[in-house]
Amino acid sequence: MHTLTPAQARAIWMRAQRLDTEAPFGEGPEAVRQAVSHLGYVQIDTIHVIERSHHHILHTRIPEYRRADLGQAQSEAKSVFEYWTHALAYVPSEEFRIFMPAMARRGLPPGVDPADYAALLRRIRRDGPLTIRDIDDEEPIEKTHLWASRKPSKRVLQAGFYAGDLTISRREGMLKTYELTARHFGWERRPRPASEAQVAEYMLRRALTSQGVASLDSICYGNLSFKPAVAAAIEAAVRRKRLVPVEFGRAAHWTTPEALETAAGSEPRIHILSPFDPLVIQRKRLEMFFGYVHRFEAYVPAAKRVMGYFALPVVAGDEVVAALDLKTDRQARKLLIQQWSWIAKRAGMKRRIEEALHRFERFQLA
Repeated sequence: MHTLTPAQARAIWMRAQRLDTEAPFGEGPEAVRQAVSHLGYVQIDTIHVIERSHHHILHTRIPEYRRADLGQAQSEAKSVFEYWTHALAYVPSEEFRIFMPAMARRGLPPGVDPADYAALLRRIRRDGPLTIRDIDDEEPIEKTHLWASRKPSKRVLQAGFYAGDLTISRREGMLKTYELTARHFGWERRPRPASEAQVAEYMLRRALTSQGVASLDSICYGNLSFKPAVAAAIEAAVRRKRLVPVEFGRAAHWTTPEALETAAGSEPRIHILSPFDPLVIQRKRLEMFFGYVHRFEAYVPAAKRVMGYFALPVVAGDEVVAALDLKTDRQARKLLIQQWSWIAKRAGMKRRIEEALHRFERFQLA
């Protein structure tokens, strides 16, 4: 059993997240492929007060990132695709078979007529990829929630997406183009689905690569039913000395022998992170490692907000030093600071954050 100090644990996690290096993945669509493959997922979200989370997360690790790079990776190189992890996300196409058991479990949801589903697949097979806007021959229905569509076919398209028969071949903003999965990837035969043990091995490998130091909860985030299978994979890896148990926090954690050798701090870089960044999204883990409780208040009444509608944590080195509630005024072409909340004010830190904000603004308005 190795004991990790909080500083050592943070250093390992920051290195695993590739936040300790200027441009760890290079640039262009290939950098997108590498980043998504390394992180395991890049979360998609609809909130657009600043650039959407998937672009923000990639820009954090690819300074020369362009939005078109993700489009090319998805639609042309086909190195990433969209599916559900703990949320809708971009995931590596090379791992498609890992997600196939979840696709098979989905089946057709209640309210989707099998005949309507088959007809939609035939239409796409005959006419090619389509968006929800291409379907205009149906009576609108009442929305079931705020983000729902009034078109009944939206539910059928989503059923095809979750079942794996359809994939998102292109995305423009939040408008998705649906294509037959096999035709999009050029398969003559669908890949063989991964077994439960193979999925568990993948989850463990993904967590060790992107988290450095991992617990059973952090490995199975959003997929708690896999805890027994992942626990078995951990036990086998410890026996083979591929994993080392470490003493950190209240929960059991594991890391690799190689990661222990890199448990030293690095040059303190400034990062303005998305609330959906892999470093931030697991709130309990973030608090355990950084002693910082992030407040996501987009759905909190304005009068009760503490840090603002869409506060972004600012990391300096291995410390969360501030939270900035930002908004992009696209008409005036400027980035607005709605609220600046200090978490740990340091000498000279405001100037360094302002420099990072200028870079962030250029990305927002590019």
